[in-house]
Amino acid sequence: MKSDAIGGGERMYVPTKVFFTKGVGTHKEKLQSFEKALRDAQIEKYNLVRVSSILPPNCKVVPRTKGNPLLSPGQIVHCVLAEQATQEPNRLVAASIGVAMPSNKGQYGYLSEHHCFGLTEDNTGDYAEDLAASMLATTLGIEFDENVQWDERKELWKINNQIYKTANVTQSAIGDKRGFWTTVVAAAVFVP
Repeated sequence: MKSDAIGGGERMYVPTKVFFTKGVGTHKEKLQSFEKALRDAQIEKYNLVRVSSILPPNCKVVPRTKGNPLLSPGQIVHCVLAEQATQEPNRLVAASIGVAMPSNKGQYGYLSEHHCFGLTEDNTGDYAEDLAASMLATTLGIEFDENVQWDERKELWKINNQIYKTANVTQSAIGDKRGFWTTVVAAAVFVP
């Protein structure tokens, strides 16, 4: 966690690390299916605070196995969280976090959350990744045609060399056939 005095005031912390995770949970109670999804994602023990879509400059992506031990049970933890739930048997649900990182590590990047019904895991992940990359591209002044397919835009941005990397973490599931709640989550979890 960085905390710098600026102009006599205190600047809020800027995360130095982030990890990505996902999970699914099923239970007859909606809240408990959500908790089980968080447990599957191994983030149930934190007090999660949802934040918007900025990946801080110089924020290092670490595996969940390295990020989780840096946090403590009960800790207030900031995250970008996508979730979707259904009680309809056999209904497809998905939640995804997309990320777009600029080539210049001193520049901020973008995270996006997307949650939906009926889209496959691949389609949901591509959509979330495209959202994050589009937001970063507009910030960097990269012109693109929004009507062009994601794969074509991805190639354009690779050639442009201003966007270093795009990725996504996505969880999908089919609604429990007994009519229990099925919840999926995907998260980008910030580590101080």
